[in-house]
Amino acid sequence: MDELRAQFEALRFARVESFIASGNIMFDTRSTATASLETRIEKQLLSAFGYPVETFLRTADELSAVIAHRPFRADDPVVDGHTLHVLFLKSSLEPAAEQRLLALSSDYDDFEVVGREVFWRCRGRSSDSKITPPMLARAMPAPGTARNITTVRKLAARLAIGAG
Repeated sequence: MDELRAQFEALRFARVESFIASGNIMFDTRSTATASLETRIEKQLLSAFGYPVETFLRTADELSAVIAHRPFRADDPVVDGHTLHVLFLKSSLEPAAEQRLLALSSDYDDFEVVGREVFWRCRGRSSDSKITPPMLARAMPAPGTARNITTVRKLAARLAIGAG
């Protein structure tokens, strides 16, 4: 994570910090142009590491909105024993991709699309799901990255502390 952090520091971002060893980097910048920032970061990482690295930026406010959202119907909420993941995308899904993704829903797996996020609920452990990464890639060819809701909550809390 030190090497990854160093690449963000080389881009002159302030207060660069890694969070959990899964590529989560927090930093401060005055820029609000997310797509431009993602492109700058991806170019830096390609140059440094020699292979493409997709990035998915979210502000502290955007992460707060993600954790405040209660996905799925009120009469069928996410409960203890379920696993909830958030898939972060660069842009909203095209309607056809959203329909393909929703068609993967079953008695075990559910999806809800909200803007640039996809909420994926497993009614049990995600390792017991029949949904595979290739199935997701066929349904929604847009690049994305997934985090367990617990990680997203911890990231949002850390960003809230850092902003104070």
